[in-house]
Amino acid sequence: MSVDPVQEAAQWLAGLTAAEKPSPIIPELRRRFGLSALEACRVTAAAGKMTTAPEAKL
Repeated sequence: MSVDPVQEAAQWLAGLTAAEKPSPIIPELRRRFGLSALEACRVTAAAGKMTTAPEAKL
């Protein structure tokens, strides 16, 4: 069972503070996780959902 690189990258990105997040993020995700541009964009969307989901329950 292999780890989905998009999910792995999203978890990594969601765990960073704003100060820790590299800029620009898309090239960093592509380099660090070997993603396509589309996959890197999906990572940012998934990470955003991970970080806002708990707050939505309030």
